[in-house]
Amino acid sequence: MNNPPNKTKRIVFMLSGGMDALLGAFFLLTGFGLLPIDVTQYGFENWHAILLGAIFFIMGIGFVAYNLSRIEE
Repeated sequence: MNNPPNKTKRIVFMLSGGMDALLGAFFLLTGFGLLPIDVTQYGFENWHAILLGAIFFIMGIGFVAYNLSRIEE
């Protein structure tokens, strides 16, 4: 199955956005203490994990939503 280059780019951007959103959710859960990982033992504060997780999650969801809502070229 050969996809046009634009469609392949959109699929790749959606996958990378989804991975960013999952990584962001992991950092958010870790920062809020819902996962049993202590980030303070690595020299980071919990708010660092929360900030990074929020940025990754929002940007990832934005990438996925943008690429799903684009009009076909």
